[in-house]
Amino acid sequence: MSSRETVLSAVRTALGDVPGSESPDDAPVPQCHRADHAGPDDIGLFIERAAEYRATVVRVPRAGTAAAVGHALTRTGARSVILPPGLPEDLLPEGPWSRLPDVPALTVDQLDAADAVITTIATAIAITGTVTLDHGPGQGRRALTLLPDQHICVVLASQIVPDVPEALSRLDSCRPLTLISGPSATSDIELDRVEGVHGPRILDVVVIEDA
Repeated sequence: MSSRETVLSAVRTALGDVPGSESPDDAPVPQCHRADHAGPDDIGLFIERAAEYRATVVRVPRAGTAAAVGHALTRTGARSVILPPGLPEDLLPEGPWSRLPDVPALTVDQLDAADAVITTIATAIAITGTVTLDHGPGQGRRALTLLPDQHICVVLASQIVPDVPEALSRLDSCRPLTLISGPSATSDIELDRVEGVHGPRILDVVVIEDA
């Protein structure tokens, strides 16, 4: 007996006592999938997983947000920073960088010449270390997070959810969604990692403790 015949015989045996009038809808399959694999510390797990993807992650009180953003820009030597519409003004401290509001919309050449962009997020996923943007206020259009060399994401601790199902339940499927796990990277057949191929080479994540 061939493998195919063995499989078909097993299927026929399993269906032997099923009434001919029964349809698949008459015997629903129970859905017992786990929706949460994260464990008790969502914030700690998110920070750990995001760092595994080579993002630079810091956890600060709300009052320390601007200082953390400034430190990230200083570390890379950024001189120009894109600011999406709706970004809170107090996120970027005074410094040697020029501010580039995306109103009116910057050109592709201007985006490509900018050193960094700062955005908020829609939600973050602990189990995968992923930040999700739905490009609402403070997040900007998708091009803003693809062309500058450095992307700084500001994440509220309350925006971090344990797993993918809860993250999706918080998002509007009709909006454009961008999921980011670490800086843009790829590798060739020799597994040599190259960063910044189709997006930012540097990803900084600033996690703000909620009051």
